[in-house]
Amino acid sequence: MYERRRHPVISRARFLKRLAAHALVAVLLVGLSLGLGMSGYIAFERLAPVDAFLNAAMLLGGMGPVDAPRSEAGKLFAGGYALYAGLVFIVAASLVVAPVAHRLLHRFHWEDDNA
Repeated sequence: MYERRRHPVISRARFLKRLAAHALVAVLLVGLSLGLGMSGYIAFERLAPVDAFLNAAMLLGGMGPVDAPRSEAGKLFAGGYALYAGLVFIVAASLVVAPVAHRLLHRFHWEDDNA
């Protein structure tokens, strides 16, 4: 997907397309994760869709749930979803930062010792 060390740096237009593609994947991941969280809160805690959205979005944003889970199944779901949401945040951020970091490393021709 990325150019090799000995290849020239790609054009700004191609880089922006690459960055947009990575951002799109990150947005899709967050959107699917939000849908998963909403579904879980609706199924396990019987929350209204708007309340389920709020709780799932708050967990994905790292803030924590608004409504404390009441059922055991809801508590298990909320705990698992919170762990999942933390990983989604890291993955989504990495997806957006990766092309920028690669371009910087490539532009400065930083060598890889294992090459």
